Amino acid sequence: MDDSRLEGGRRLMWVVKGALAASLLAGLLFPGIPGVAGKGWPERCVGYPISALLVPAIWVLRGRRGRYPYLADALLVVPFVLDLLGNLVNLFDTVEQFDDVLHFVNWTFLVAALVLFVAPAGLARWNLVLMGSGFGALAIVAWEGVEWIIQEMGTTGLQLTYDDTVGDLVLSTAGGALGALVTASLLARRSADR
Repeated sequence: MDDSRLEGGRRLMWVVKGALAASLLAGLLFPGIPGVAGKGWPERCVGYPISALLVPAIWVLRGRRGRYPYLADALLVVPFVLDLLGNLVNLFDTVEQFDDVLHFVNWTFLVAALVLFVAPAGLARWNLVLMGSGFGALAIVAWEGVEWIIQEMGTTGLQLTYDDTVGDLVLSTAGGALGALVTASLLARRSADR
């Protein structure tokens, strides 16, 4: 990877992580915003920063081998930023299909991040696609479980229904499969061009 592409990935990572921190802070400072009130913002402030720490922690635990995966790190955090921004400007409650679109898009980014992160292991493209798709499916099951727990704790603004949950499972799994396929294909093409 050339230095300009590496620097671009680094800048993107810091912009995305800054947006995550700013979005969380905005919701804490203005808890009465319609898209924030009753949406489990304190729980998001505990859980969402983990997305910004996950890649650096894994990279350090692996012994800091190879170049730091800036793009994978940024893409992992993007879904959390989009979710927060959607709440801050109240898109979940004002745009009918926003939640559905976001589930598909967010899982595309999430799985693309995983594929980029594991790509240096030299797996075949079909392995990356299957691994990414499986990870995406497991991640949405976990996400829906956490949403259910937060709702059961008394959060009133999530309005989870059976139809919503099943739709989220299908859309996120499809988005994850697309993210895995596109990312693995781009990596294979880049490798073939070398």
